[in-house]
Amino acid sequence: MDNKIKAFLDLVAFSEGTSTSELTKQDGYDVNVSGIHGPSVFDGFAKHPFEDGGEVIVREGPPVLASTAAGRYQLLARYWLDYKAQLHLPDYSPVSQDTVAVQQISEREGLALIEAGDIEGAIKACSNIWASFPGNDYGQGGKSLATLVEKYNELLSNYSTPSVMA
Repeated sequence: MDNKIKAFLDLVAFSEGTSTSELTKQDGYDVNVSGIHGPSVFDGFAKHPFEDGGEVIVREGPPVLASTAAGRYQLLARYWLDYKAQLHLPDYSPVSQDTVAVQQISEREGLALIEAGDIEGAIKACSNIWASFPGNDYGQGGKSLATLVEKYNELLSNYSTPSVMA
C-alpha cells in the first residue's frame, strides 16, 4: 500500500480517536465507539463486535445516539455486513478493516485526490464517512481541516523518513 494511503488511514484513526485511545492494544483496531459508560474495546477479530446484533453503545450528545461503530475506522455494523460480502472478507481483522476503509475512500474518489497530494480535497470528499472530519452535519464535533492537514503531513513524514541503523 502506498505511503500516502497509509498516512491517510492513520489520519482517520487519529481523527476518530481510535489510535489514540488509552484502552487500545491494537492501534485502534480494537476500539468501540465511546458511550455513556466511557471508552471500550473488544477482543478478537473473528467478526465485527456488533455483527450479530448485540447491545448498541449509547453515546451522550448532543446529539444522543445509539451506535455500532467499531474498529480503527469506526465502521457501523450495518455497513460492515455489506462490505464483508462485497469484498469477500473473512473476518474483522486489521487487514479487513483497512480494506473496507480504502474501499470507502475509493467510493468517494478520495484515492485519486490523496495520490495527487490534495489532502484537503480528500478530507472533504470523505467527510460524510467519518463524523470527526469537517464538512458534515453529524454534529459530533471533530477536527478542523487545518489540524488534519498538519497531522497528515506529520504522519506522511513518518513513512518517508528512512530509519537509522545503529
